[in-house]
Amino acid sequence: MPPDTITSDQRHDADSWSTLKRFVPYLWPKGEARLKKRIAGAMVLVLLAKATTLALPYAYKMAVDAMTTPANQAAMVALAFVIAYAGGRFASVAFDNTRNIVFERVGQEATRNLAADTFARLHRLSLRFHLSRRTGEVTKTIERGTKSIDSMLYFLLFNIAPTIIELIAVGVIFYINFGWGLVMATALTVVAYILVTRWITEWRTKLRKQMNDLDGQALARAVDSLLNYETVKYFGAEKRERSRYSRAADAYAEAAIKSENSLGLLNMVQALIMNLLMAAAMGYTVWGWSQGRLTTGDLVFVNTYLTQLFRPLDMLGWVYRTIRQGIIDMAAMFDLIDQRVEVADKPGAPALVVRQPSVVFDNVEFGYEPERTILHGLSFEVPAGSHIAIVGPSGAGKSTIARLLFRFYDPQSGRILIDGQDIADVTQLSLRQHIGIVPQDSVLFNDTIGYNIAYGREGAEHDDILAAAKAAAILPFIKRLPDGFDTEVGERGLKLSGGEKQRVAIARTLVKDPPILLLDEATSALDSRTEQDILRTLHRVSEHRTTLAIAHRLSTIADADRILVLEHGRLAESGTHLELLRRRRLYADMWARQQSEGGDGDEAEEAAE
Repeated sequence: MPPDTITSDQRHDADSWSTLKRFVPYLWPKGEARLKKRIAGAMVLVLLAKATTLALPYAYKMAVDAMTTPANQAAMVALAFVIAYAGGRFASVAFDNTRNIVFERVGQEATRNLAADTFARLHRLSLRFHLSRRTGEVTKTIERGTKSIDSMLYFLLFNIAPTIIELIAVGVIFYINFGWGLVMATALTVVAYILVTRWITEWRTKLRKQMNDLDGQALARAVDSLLNYETVKYFGAEKRERSRYSRAADAYAEAAIKSENSLGLLNMVQALIMNLLMAAAMGYTVWGWSQGRLTTGDLVFVNTYLTQLFRPLDMLGWVYRTIRQGIIDMAAMFDLIDQRVEVADKPGAPALVVRQPSVVFDNVEFGYEPERTILHGLSFEVPAGSHIAIVGPSGAGKSTIARLLFRFYDPQSGRILIDGQDIADVTQLSLRQHIGIVPQDSVLFNDTIGYNIAYGREGAEHDDILAAAKAAAILPFIKRLPDGFDTEVGERGLKLSGGEKQRVAIARTLVKDPPILLLDEATSALDSRTEQDILRTLHRVSEHRTTLAIAHRLSTIADADRILVLEHGRLAESGTHLELLRRRRLYADMWARQQSEGGDGDEAEEAAE
């Protein structure tokens, strides 16, 4: 990926070409001689096409002049020039399309590489970024940015550059044939055209940017509403969601109307300027013909050159708008690339090597925001092969421990050690390869059961998937399905029940086969019967592994080797289930409350006896 040249807190100015400069490494990639040859070949074809186009008016003029000559032999001369004119037009079209064929792979490669780099960068960004940005807006930004690349390349290389060449060539031709007067008139008209186009397009660009923002907002609301389909149904909020989306869509429609109306104004002004020049130039030619200085063919000559010149100029407003909008879209995509990577590997960081999978939190201080500390000097140890549970009231920092262990965030102070190695000093990839997780909400890919289980390890074989499904006690369920492992699970796994999703998540972790297992409230969203079934499976798969279980229901971790009780981000107490009950402090109070809510209020007292 080309180096970042703009920090994340800077905004890309649409008037700056810095965005295009950043794209050059993708257009002219190092070590890709094959693509560079294609670019050179395409530019040669551009020059050949433009040279042919510039020669056509001469053939047209000579054919008309020959037809005005009374001699019989002039008919053959005129016919020859007509044939040459037709052949030249075909050659110009052939050169243009051959150029497109040659260059197409270059454009697609540049688009693919930039899109792939942006996608990879998004996966490198912190969890904080993904929690604060809407998925719909991010995907729309990438979609617009990648789509703009191909059109920008085409217009910059095959419209703007050839048009500049043609302007210079036409100026020279007009000077040789008609003198400075027509050259100056053409130059002044072109300058006026470009300035007016730029002024109006700048205004339209602001309207377009506003339209894009409103479009992204409407899409984000639609995606958010559809992802929360069940919640919408629960609260009978269909009408409310439609109204909310309609407000965003109405705002977008108003912005789109202003944008399209401004386009009509621009087209009319452009047409006025161009046709004033056409009328003046052809009038000048007729005047010269009346004085005997110019021929009938000169009228056709001037008309043909101006028509050819106006064709790309007529598109200049559209081209300019496309390029400017492309810069805005690409700048937005580069803004994603420029987002600061909050958690990054140190240069030359080694891979984590785990022989004894112990976990240590050493005086860890952490807060998602500087003014709100979650963990206050937290210290504890999970010995290799042990089963440690972490409990505490809501907001005590339990789930934060899981995020820190996976290094989604770095603590403000303190260390987290695995087998004596600070996880901040090793690569994130190697760290996460050694930790498996069964989360509370097991989100699955919108693919098959087999794919989701195999996702635990790249290159997993069918036998590995089969063994993991059997160990997770989901194989009988899969065998009952008509499509077996090829059964589609739906978006986020919504076609499966909570228990089935959890078992798929367990099987996925078993395929990964990590030495450290993290259970993050893995059964809290399940009913009691399913919970007990899942717990038996989890107990079985956690054998011979270092297991850290984060739980809300204390009954699910009562058999842990040691229980850590958190309160306000601090370690309030620790011990076995019976030891903690006998102390009659926070854990015993939590246990009594949960047993009372479960209808078995005497169990806490009996256990404490």
